[in-house]
Amino acid sequence: MQDSLILQLIGEFIGTFVLVLLGDGVVAAVSLKKSKAEGTGWVAIALGWGLAVTIGIYCSAFLSPAHLNPAVTVGMAIAGVFPWSSVVPYIIAQILGAIVGAIVVWINYYPHWQETKDSQAILGVFATGPAIRNYFFNFISEFIGTFVLVFALLAFTRGKFTQGLNPIVVGLLITAIGFSLGGTTGYAINPARDLGPRIAHQILPIANKGTSDWSYSWVPIVGPLAGGIVGALLYLLIP
Repeated sequence: MQDSLILQLIGEFIGTFVLVLLGDGVVAAVSLKKSKAEGTGWVAIALGWGLAVTIGIYCSAFLSPAHLNPAVTVGMAIAGVFPWSSVVPYIIAQILGAIVGAIVVWINYYPHWQETKDSQAILGVFATGPAIRNYFFNFISEFIGTFVLVFALLAFTRGKFTQGLNPIVVGLLITAIGFSLGGTTGYAINPARDLGPRIAHQILPIANKGTSDWSYSWVPIVGPLAGGIVGALLYLLIP
């Protein structure tokens, strides 16, 4: 049983690492100076994050349930389809995977940080931030996006997808959330995806970086967790 849990934690680490590497990577490609993808915009980011989630799931689903997201892990536990005893270890593995993924993004784009003078753009590669800073409505936005995510993931368990298709459907869900709801806060909808890279931003010697904006950091943690909990509770009410 212990060996099984260790393999699952490795899967969560790998999947979240890939998710952040490719997700933060597309933001870096769009935002950093002298990148060949510079300025390609929100469509590239939303599509890139959807693909990042899809590939992250494919890379980890043979080892773990591929939650890759503490809000999903908590939601699944509330829904009764995941053991509470594994929640904290899963979350730790996810955050560690996100930190390492962000570090590799920094290495991959190493010359471009020096060329980029906008510290907010640099922080935006690693962590989310609001288009309009209003903590209450920023929280509501993260809540709504993650509510949709967790409720939809649980709803998917009642349907039947062709073998191997589920990660693509989940990637499309992430893309839909990004296009429709993500313009307010950058749609963290995943505490590990935001906290891990924000920690990396804090500790790495990134050229031209500014503050890691810890005063905002509670929003992409508490908002997704609350949204995931309510999404799971609503799912339980449906016979």
